[in-house]
Amino acid sequence: MPKLSPARKRKEPSPARRRSPCPIACSLDLFGDKWTLLVIRDLLLGRSRFKDFAASPEGIPTNILAERLERLQESGVIETRPSSEGSSRLAYHLTEKGTALRPVLRSIKNWALQWEPGTSIGLAKKKSAR
Repeated sequence: MPKLSPARKRKEPSPARRRSPCPIACSLDLFGDKWTLLVIRDLLLGRSRFKDFAASPEGIPTNILAERLERLQESGVIETRPSSEGSSRLAYHLTEKGTALRPVLRSIKNWALQWEPGTSIGLAKKKSAR
């Protein structure tokens, strides 16, 4: 598991690096790829360790997972803490900014359940429990 310093200063994307000032475009610059919202989903479901994210049923490659976790931490969406008292291993946790994404993911889930045939909320939970 990559060790990201909790003291690392958060880097906000500079306006020059954004595609536009549009709020949707700015949001997509942070989590508009096929992996980032799945990591946030796993955090909302109580997962907190690198190995837990890597074991998700979607099979995120570990190099991509490490990059997404670093980006989320630099953006202030997640933070790291020791996983238990006296442990040198880190656990990832959503910040207030990250937790604010809960209704966004709930809306995406509800939309998919209504409009995308073959979607199921139980499938990801069953596969993840293995």
